[in-house]
Amino acid sequence: MSDSKFDARLDTVPLSPGVYLMKDASGTVIYVGKAKKLRNRLRSYFGGGKITHPKVAAMVAHVADFEYVVVGSEAEALLLESNLIKRYMPQYNILLRDDKAYPYVCITLNEEYPRVFKAFRVDDKARKAGARYFGPYMNGDLYNTMKAIEEIFPLKRCCKVFPRDIGKERPCLNYHIGKCMAPCSGSVSADEYRRMIFDIVAFFEGCYDGIKEKISEDMLRASEDMDFERAAVLRDRLNALNGLTSGQHVFMEIERDADAIGIYSQAGETCVRKLELRSGRIVGSSTYFMKGDMATNTELVTSFITQYYSVNDTIPPTVAVPSLDEEGDDTLLGEYLSETSGHKVRVYTPERGEMKELLNMAQLNAREMMVRRILRGGGAEADPSAGMRILERLLKLPSGSLHRAESYDISNLGNDDICSGMVVFKDGRPDRQSYRLFKMKTVLEQDDFASMRETLARRFSHDEKDGFEYPDIILVDGGKGQLSAVASVVRSLDLGRDIPMIGMVKNNRHRTAGVVMEDGTEYMLEKENPSDDDVVLLRFLSAVQNEVHRYAITYQRKLAQRRNIRYKLENIKGIGPAKRKLLLTSLGSIKAVEAADEDTLAAIRGISREDAKNIFKYFHSEKEDV
Repeated sequence: MSDSKFDARLDTVPLSPGVYLMKDASGTVIYVGKAKKLRNRLRSYFGGGKITHPKVAAMVAHVADFEYVVVGSEAEALLLESNLIKRYMPQYNILLRDDKAYPYVCITLNEEYPRVFKAFRVDDKARKAGARYFGPYMNGDLYNTMKAIEEIFPLKRCCKVFPRDIGKERPCLNYHIGKCMAPCSGSVSADEYRRMIFDIVAFFEGCYDGIKEKISEDMLRASEDMDFERAAVLRDRLNALNGLTSGQHVFMEIERDADAIGIYSQAGETCVRKLELRSGRIVGSSTYFMKGDMATNTELVTSFITQYYSVNDTIPPTVAVPSLDEEGDDTLLGEYLSETSGHKVRVYTPERGEMKELLNMAQLNAREMMVRRILRGGGAEADPSAGMRILERLLKLPSGSLHRAESYDISNLGNDDICSGMVVFKDGRPDRQSYRLFKMKTVLEQDDFASMRETLARRFSHDEKDGFEYPDIILVDGGKGQLSAVASVVRSLDLGRDIPMIGMVKNNRHRTAGVVMEDGTEYMLEKENPSDDDVVLLRFLSAVQNEVHRYAITYQRKLAQRRNIRYKLENIKGIGPAKRKLLLTSLGSIKAVEAADEDTLAAIRGISREDAKNIFKYFHSEKEDV
């Protein structure tokens, strides 16, 4: 339907809050949105004005019809929008999906004798029946968590089904060593076993103090009853719980419950990382991914909150979120969560203090999880070599001809610590054993082209004869200018083969956006509605760019640290390279040298009393003057 055909209908749309549904020619709902004033919002789509946001423009181009629902308030509109998005799963809405590569812990509270086990996805039917899910977790974190549960709680570990198998066999060894309650014996009621399961639920919710008190009381009672074997078992459980909590970071001076939501977008996807703070401790986290990386903070935060917390059993009184855009309303989101949870919930962006630190940690975690996902080529089911196959088609190369890709990056701090890094990807996976670092020998001033020339000359001085394979393709970090510079160096070398090269173009956010060929042809990957191949290639190139930049800058910082330590100690009268090495070898760090007194310094073999006085004076003269 053309825009002119909407004109008459737009005049009848009320200036009330509500929800609108956009449909394509087949009648499929492709977008669900809410508005404080429905008529104004719909006119912004069909009123003939220019639409600047590419995602909105792409959606409007496919709209053949629309309908709307008037509600009483903006809060009701938000709730209805959330329900309709879950119902229709529209193409142009931001849809939350958990990462199947990370497992959950499932506790089947819907069963008479609940089980606790690892699950790779949430079963909506079981959850609605009463099962609780915690996570998703990193595999290593989940392993440690399950081990802790086994140490602290006498949970059954066998495959027996209760109450069906009660009394059929004698209890196993775990019962005799205090590791299982043995409901199979028939001496443990379902209510008693469920009380222990509720303690495990409290454990996942971070309520450790109540569990400690209960174990301590049971241990004292067993001791008073002269049941020392049981008291010893309970003591071991209490020690395990104390050991677990002592290693946790107490983040807040005030014991409070809060969630912090971090967001990071790259390579056609957005990562949402939620940190859970309970009683002042970070006790858990969840990782989710959303398709698309061009949405505003308001869209992302609103979509996550309305989709995640509507099915989550635990909503804390405080939720910290990234700064919203002009159209955002954190008060409205707070009202939505308050209505959902039944208690007052505040949603806001902290500007200082401990909550700001927690939000920053969530943002950093979101970035790290996205980088990790990109580096492994997507989810667990992704084919890591798919990016190389797409490059073959893009460059019109024979299928299976690309296996080894190399990329190089220059890093420096002005004219100091000029270095470069080389990363290697084999069939889409990083081959870290083949990585190489180069500290510039001939380039003494900041000159990226000269540094790249030296890097390439030194790299290609090695070949298959000395165990250093040539690359099948070179991925240049930069656009046409950088690609031409690298190509001119490589083509001037007598390599005996023609190595294809492409440049990896970045957008104004300094993230991978497309590729450029040697003839200047550009192919943009970052766009609205990219193809599956575009997303896969964008993810692969982003992984390469992130990795080569990380590798080079890490080396540059290490060189700078060495230089600073050397300069700081060698500025002291009588201290040269040999004595500097003695000091660092004996005391371990520059801080230890600074903190040492004269006697400690003079006791080091090779350091004279005069040296010790000079060292101590160097670090403490300024403090004495003050």
